[in-house]
Amino acid sequence: MSELGGAAASRGPVVLSARGLTRVHTGGPVPVTALGGVDLDLRLGELVAVMGPSGSGKSTLLHLLGGLDAPTSGSVMLAGDDLAAMDRAGRARVRRRRVGYVFQDLNLMPLLTALENVALPLELDGVPPKTARREAVEALAQLDVANLASRFPGQLSGGQQQRVAIARSLVGPRRVVLADEPTGALDSVMGEEVMRVLRGRVDAGAAAVVVTHDARLAAWADRTIFLVDGTVVDEAIAMGPGALLAEGGGRPW
Repeated sequence: MSELGGAAASRGPVVLSARGLTRVHTGGPVPVTALGGVDLDLRLGELVAVMGPSGSGKSTLLHLLGGLDAPTSGSVMLAGDDLAAMDRAGRARVRRRRVGYVFQDLNLMPLLTALENVALPLELDGVPPKTARREAVEALAQLDVANLASRFPGQLSGGQQQRVAIARSLVGPRRVVLADEPTGALDSVMGEEVMRVLRGRVDAGAAAVVVTHDARLAAWADRTIFLVDGTVVDEAIAMGPGALLAEGGGRPW
């Protein structure tokens, strides 16, 4: 069993806790273990980066932490609710209210404008449309794309779509952000700006887990977890942008 806790003891209370988290896929001729017994305590005010080679279980971990999938065994406690014990509708309800998720393939609704995409989670949760759209504009402005609010995803570049997806994850009061390669379609300057926005949200009282392949971006995190074959093999403490590389960190992934 692998432990992802301990490095943030001086930070806020634990908002997300996983114990003995495993995911075994049984659809093929041979069972495949995507995640093999991971423990995690994520505290408010903490940003954790997850790195590892392709197929190491990074996305699987995020899916389980955010209630997008159910573990084969183990528990995921989000603000006192056990996601692993809920049905799909219950996980979706908790996720909508408490978790902002940036998907690797973005998952923007093609028939909604950028503004409508960002406002949608709030409106689904009963926030009045006028309020939801005002908060959506504020979130878009954080990512410097408020001027694109009326455009549809098909009218945006890949980088612009990615910024809209990140704005959607940050809108409203949700305090846990899970991001799967949130800077993948961005240049290095915009990638740093996205991490600065996430860092600011975390410092204001949220918590985030970010999957990235870029050690320079991982250095924005408080600690970086390295996954190989579904198991945590290492952990590094970052001291600010560039610190991970300066200390001889950085992996070939």
